[in-house]
Amino acid sequence: MITDGFTYAAVLLFMAAFLVTLDKNAKGGLKKFFKYVPVFVLCYIFAMILCTFGAWDLEATKPAYSALKNNLTYAMVFAMLLRCDIRKVLRLGPRMLAGFFSATASIMLGFIGAFLIMKPFIGSDAWKGLGALCGSWIGGSGNMVAVQSALNISEGDMGYALVIDSIDYSLWVVFLLWVIRLAPSFNKWTKADTSRLDEVSNRLEEEAKTEKKPITMQSLILLIGSAFMVSAVAANVGEKLFEWTNFSDKATWTVLFVTAAALICAVTPLGKTAGSAEVSSILLYAVIGLLASRASLTELADAPAWILTGFIVLTIHALLMFLVCKLFKLDLFTAGVASLANIGGTASAPVLAGSYSGSLVPVGILMALLGYVVGTPLATLCANIMKALA
Repeated sequence: MITDGFTYAAVLLFMAAFLVTLDKNAKGGLKKFFKYVPVFVLCYIFAMILCTFGAWDLEATKPAYSALKNNLTYAMVFAMLLRCDIRKVLRLGPRMLAGFFSATASIMLGFIGAFLIMKPFIGSDAWKGLGALCGSWIGGSGNMVAVQSALNISEGDMGYALVIDSIDYSLWVVFLLWVIRLAPSFNKWTKADTSRLDEVSNRLEEEAKTEKKPITMQSLILLIGSAFMVSAVAANVGEKLFEWTNFSDKATWTVLFVTAAALICAVTPLGKTAGSAEVSSILLYAVIGLLASRASLTELADAPAWILTGFIVLTIHALLMFLVCKLFKLDLFTAGVASLANIGGTASAPVLAGSYSGSLVPVGILMALLGYVVGTPLATLCANIMKALA
């Protein structure tokens, strides 16, 4: 049994490194497996297995867990948001932004509705796990971890959130890829005009080609140093903001401060530094491993009811988006990518966008990055609404 904090952290990071390497070199059936089961989900599951079988002493390793989890989370949020230049997002135009925020609002309503329907089966405290999942389904895995930190959600509830995120999300991606063939008929039915979409996409693609820079040792150490420094400053600022306002809690204020700092830095030369996606991914794997290391598989006894809850969320979201498209004459591309930019993030929204046209990939990326920006505060709001209805 591991009792040393450094060894405990080293095992978790090595586990993530092994799984990422396995994914990178996977072939045949294993490659297909990783396509539907993301590495970060496997990190969570394997860490839970190790915890279940007592690989480390929970009490002895608690100081290392407490010192690392929140600080790494804040650094991850900063690195993740550095890629989001708000000026570029605004160029998407009002119709595409309306589509994105319609998807966001319908997802939030889906969570609230599903919670009210399934509360007798998953418990009145399920708003915590659903709140964390809402962070992922508006932004991404990083937002889910940030919401967990902001609301102090238990590792067991995070386990339920990840189970839904893996199973329900995968089936939703398959569904959206399938409906691509219906785009011409759907657009004719909604009377959608796609000329503005094509114009914006072509301009963004040209800009992306000219701004691509190589990742260097200097860029990586600058990003890591900046992320850690902002994390350290934010922890103190968050505490002060909480004392001054006496509203919400320290963790929420800290995450909001990190978000604001990242968005400001994103429009500076630091935002154009290559490697922010890689740095944020490394930090995400570290945080996911830490969270799962305190959770046991025995806490997932009600997983089927939670999976059903996830499908109810998606059903409400789909029905509301159907109505929005008809009312505002949105095309299927805008609706589908807006949905997946929320629910899937940068991992899958560009894939769906590229399935329509290679020139539309930048639109999917920018929509997904916007989800990173709004994911944490809106999911926190949604969680508090569910809490009030519990």
